[in-house]
Amino acid sequence: MDVAGYLRRLGLGRLAGQEASVEGLHALHRAHAERVPYECLEIWLGRPTTVDPTESARRIVLGGGGYCFHLNGAFSLLLSALGYEVTRHVGGVQGSAAAAAGANADHLVITVSGLPAPQSPEGRWLVDLGMGDGLHDPLPLVAGVYEQGPFTFGLRPSEAVPGGWRFDHDGRGSFLGMDFRSEPTGMSAFAGQHARLTTSPDSGFVRVATVARRDATGADMLRGLVLTRVGELAGTRTLEEPEDYFTALADVFGLTLSDVGHDERGDLWRRLVAAHQHWLTTRAAGPAA
Repeated sequence: MDVAGYLRRLGLGRLAGQEASVEGLHALHRAHAERVPYECLEIWLGRPTTVDPTESARRIVLGGGGYCFHLNGAFSLLLSALGYEVTRHVGGVQGSAAAAAGANADHLVITVSGLPAPQSPEGRWLVDLGMGDGLHDPLPLVAGVYEQGPFTFGLRPSEAVPGGWRFDHDGRGSFLGMDFRSEPTGMSAFAGQHARLTTSPDSGFVRVATVARRDATGADMLRGLVLTRVGELAGTRTLEEPEDYFTALADVFGLTLSDVGHDERGDLWRRLVAAHQHWLTTRAAGPAA
């Protein structure tokens, strides 16, 4: 892995060679959340990916992003290379109260150990860049309520996963919560869910082209053609022209898609417009549709 290139992408070249620390972990997590977007555009561009963290790290170094398997997988490699004690865990996202809670491997979670601090006497931290509008900073792996910018999060023992943990999102978040198992796991545990999420018509990533980014004062979320800001400068608008869409990708999310050709951009835009029109039609028809 190109550690120097990864740190340059984060604007943190100064951390090369430094010892693992609580301050360093927070700096790395914040920079990653702000500079590397959560996104599933590779699916919409017809570019297959894997859960291999080395592949994901290479894509990030070159200016891309990804979703939980990619972002947390690559970040776990970077942290390990910098001397942090990292463990991967099987998790599961609960989108709404209508869905079941549990750890079904549709989410990769990482924790870091060996960094005691007043907030985390045992030195364990929840590190998660794969929740879109989720964490900006790591959370102490200690039950409690935590505020990050405009969001209030909860962390507690899981009721659905014996011995595991439950992350409760803010009420304005894009999902209800996330559970994860305490035992370590390998990346192969996520291959099946990755295949489903990238190909199934029922997958949220296949149905909606999603891009998200966290910062200290809120979160930006682009779902299809609808751009929403939660927190400071909150608002929602629809991007009705391709120039508006690709400018938002670059200016808001740091995604320039420099390796995407003109025809690919045109195809992507046409797919986005068709999906948006379908969404408008479905919404107008109501629940009985």
